[in-house]
Amino acid sequence: MSKEQRINEEIRAREVRVVDADNNQLGIMSVKDALRIAEERQLDLVEVAPLAKPPVCRIMDFGKFKYEQSKRDKEAKKKQRIIQVKEVKLRPRIEDHDYEVKAKNAERFLKDGDKVKVTIMFRGREIVHTELGKKLLERLANDMKDISTVERQAKLEGKNMIMILAPKNERQD
Repeated sequence: MSKEQRINEEIRAREVRVVDADNNQLGIMSVKDALRIAEERQLDLVEVAPLAKPPVCRIMDFGKFKYEQSKRDKEAKKKQRIIQVKEVKLRPRIEDHDYEVKAKNAERFLKDGDKVKVTIMFRGREIVHTELGKKLLERLANDMKDISTVERQAKLEGKNMIMILAPKNERQD
């Protein structure tokens, strides 16, 4: 449904298919007849499918309809979550304790529902030993396999090796 529905006299079509508040088809009729029926029931005639041939109109309380639609929109917006990409930077010759701290951070990000970009930065001659970085990324991916999936495998980009982990979809809010 579009944001701006035409109601009552704003409806431009000659003939419309009319549906009442209980979803019963009343058939195809002129807009005048449909408006008369809506007025008798003290309700509004609302165009719900303007592109149909003929357009579909529903007899309903428009104020109540708009209120319920805004409630649905707010509920949908509440459930929406923007996934961010958090970054964890490592070096190829990282000490075990430092690795554990970085792994805990990555785990926290994943549990919060964010993606984690793991970057290994090579400096100077370390770039010759890219296999060390690959092993480190594989170790982290293995440590996180219960809560994440590898979205993008380890890949060397310039002097950095990058891997992206995505949270598994087992979260319930």
